[in-house]
Amino acid sequence: MGTPARREARLPDLFDLLEMPFTTLRPFTGQAIRIEDYVDDDKYVISAELPGIDPERNVEISVSRGTLMIRAERHEEREGRRHSEFRYGTYERHIRLPDNVREEDIKATYDKGILTITVPLQEAKEAARRIPIEH
Repeated sequence: MGTPARREARLPDLFDLLEMPFTTLRPFTGQAIRIEDYVDDDKYVISAELPGIDPERNVEISVSRGTLMIRAERHEEREGRRHSEFRYGTYERHIRLPDNVREEDIKATYDKGILTITVPLQEAKEAARRIPIEH
């Protein structure tokens, strides 16, 4: 009996399509970043899975108009033909922040492949204000 030969996939793996169904429909955006988020007392905490990425050189975090943007890049180091299931390229995620954040005090740390972003919250402002109608 011979050794089983590995066939190269010509189409994306079914699990790849299930994991990131919308990135295949948006060819000009990066791959999605997986996150966990929760509110802990007076802060909103976001943890993002970014293994194997140099946070100082390959991660950008910005906030604009209530939306936090995380962008990361993973570059392929080797050249030549070989089998790899690692994902390379640009990863991007936009996260809508609560209305009561203190954007100027957002902090980020990176440890063991997990990027943690801590967003301080302040006392919630009144959501809506009634405007009288003049006649």
